[in-house]
Amino acid sequence: MPKVTKPLTNTEINNARGKAKEYNLADGLGLALRVRPGGEKYWIFNYQRPITKVRANISLGIYPTVPLSSARVIRSEYRDLLAQGIDPKFHRKEYLAAEKVAAANTLQKVAADWLCVKKSKVSSDHADDIWRSLALHIFPYMGQKPINSITAPSVISMLKPIEAKGSYETVKRLCQRLNEIMVFAVNTGIILGANPLSGIKDAFIAPAKKHLPTLLPSQLDDLVRRIYGASIRYTTRNLVLWQLHTMVRPSEAAAAEWAEIDLDAKLWTIPASRMKKKRQHIVPLSSEMIEILDEMRVLSSLSQFIFPSEVKPLESMNSQTANMALKRMGYEGQLVSHGMRSLASTILNEHGFAPDIVESALAHTDKNTVRAAYNRAEYADRRRDMMDWWSKRVSQSRTTDLSAGALSITEQEAPQ
Repeated sequence: MPKVTKPLTNTEINNARGKAKEYNLADGLGLALRVRPGGEKYWIFNYQRPITKVRANISLGIYPTVPLSSARVIRSEYRDLLAQGIDPKFHRKEYLAAEKVAAANTLQKVAADWLCVKKSKVSSDHADDIWRSLALHIFPYMGQKPINSITAPSVISMLKPIEAKGSYETVKRLCQRLNEIMVFAVNTGIILGANPLSGIKDAFIAPAKKHLPTLLPSQLDDLVRRIYGASIRYTTRNLVLWQLHTMVRPSEAAAAEWAEIDLDAKLWTIPASRMKKKRQHIVPLSSEMIEILDEMRVLSSLSQFIFPSEVKPLESMNSQTANMALKRMGYEGQLVSHGMRSLASTILNEHGFAPDIVESALAHTDKNTVRAAYNRAEYADRRRDMMDWWSKRVSQSRTTDLSAGALSITEQEAPQ
């Protein structure tokens, strides 16, 4: 009959004294208290390794820091691992390594790594906006926390005050960005298991869908007259007109470079690095657009940028400059510079231009990459005709008698 080990008691443990040599007090099932000559006591677990079948010891901690009850709990956990064929010593080593990695991978550190990848898919302005929002709302509260310790309740608690201010759109974007960071952490092995923040958006009020302010087609003539009549800098006026004629996004217009212009081919090629969807965009240049370039060449031919900053000549104008100009023209709450794209789209669609051609001019990407590649070549001439028509429509607005009704060009059939 195998020998039955009598479990230890706290009294036995406390009364144990050091001897000339180390000795063990067995508690059974592999657990023992080792007593050193100096009287120090620590727990060991003796077991047979699953693969080699060699006997091994693993330390469970010092007594009384680890009491008898805790040592037995650890023993039970290790025996469960052995039953699954897992070596407790290897398991602990992997766990400690994972904890070390987790401690080094704070939310802010992982967010920075994630953004390095994200930058290849978004514009630099958008990437800067992402980082600013995280630095303002997230990092001061949990930026230095290990990312694997972040839970849904803690994030929800942090974002609730922002929701209470009515900033629903801000909360929505923060939830999206935190989720992307967490998915990145899961996919790179920093977090083991599922994304803990996958459903947090459902804990908040969803923002009402809000379209960027824009104007009705009938208000184009008044807009153009206000642009020319406004008390704004010459460069600012030309930037607003450039954006209106070319239908590009504010950041793409403001940072336009002379090196991107091919006057011989009458093309403006915006590199993928500056586009929202990271795909090169080509704008056919109308005569009116080339006139704007001729005017700007007098002011900025020595600059890298077509529209250089008045304050920092080595930089381009800020993408918000056009917005500020529109406010000064009396359009606050009625029109933002991005809304000029919507205005152009509405007018072009109303006048019979093919929707695909309009979408291509707006650099709205086709998810079908094969069809998109075909369309870029197929639409080149048709887009040029449309851009010429649009520029003439914009330019004629300047001299239109608003009381006389529509422009003559609007009465003509739009090129298809």
